[in-house]
Amino acid sequence: MKRSVHGPVLTPAGMDPEPRDIQPTQRFSNRADFYAQARPDYPLALRDFFRAHLGLTPGHHVADIGSGTGILSELFLANGNVVTGIEPNAPMRAKAEEMLRAFPQFRSVAATAEATTLAEASVDFAVAGQAFHWFDSAKARVEFRRIIAPGGWVVLVWNERCPGGIGFDAAYDELIRHFSADQSNVDRHRAITDSADETLGPFFGPGGFRSVRFDHHQELDLARLKARVASSSYMPLPDHPAFPALSEQLDAAFRANSNGGRVRLAYHTRAYYGRMS
Repeated sequence: MKRSVHGPVLTPAGMDPEPRDIQPTQRFSNRADFYAQARPDYPLALRDFFRAHLGLTPGHHVADIGSGTGILSELFLANGNVVTGIEPNAPMRAKAEEMLRAFPQFRSVAATAEATTLAEASVDFAVAGQAFHWFDSAKARVEFRRIIAPGGWVVLVWNERCPGGIGFDAAYDELIRHFSADQSNVDRHRAITDSADETLGPFFGPGGFRSVRFDHHQELDLARLKARVASSSYMPLPDHPAFPALSEQLDAAFRANSNGGRVRLAYHTRAYYGRMS
């Protein structure tokens, strides 16, 4: 983070701005532990949709592109699939290998969405969870078409916090608006999902795509809530000068909205799927 010789340079919201030219593949290098601890999983209804509508069986090979700490990979590993995680960020990849060590059918590869190193026509499903908005979509399209076997599927998945929420959801949104160092990356993926026909149409190509949505939620105690905030690349980390103020306001929001020592964050899980011609 940028510093002056006289100390941190703070924005009006009290934030030291994060460099905007940081490479997407490096954005989460210092947040892997928080990410693994506190990012939401994916609903079992998503796996059931793959089974019922996309023909997923345990015999299919799944490539999780931009696999991060392995949250989406685990959904398929628990289904019995062989999963190859493609992840360029070393700390995130190491955390996935640690978290998924109980699954011998998981293979971790240091590579990118644009150059996966996978063999041609070698995977039945290419999936991406919380990651596609960081890809070079034109180059990734070429690579996805290369690695997917005939009849295979591409599925792009996001857990989206529900907009316009009430209670703790509203308090959480307000904290993000106040403390985010880089508003351009808050809900960055919405630039894609809010205009999916224009943004995803060229990626999927003439075959087009469809979408499905599931309601989802996450329950967090105070420690995991603070880890959830710290897992976002645009929010201050615990060693940041703005974090004490953020922590104090999180404590207050938690006290005002918790039930049984937990708060609830609501999500929509959206999946965009198609066969790439």
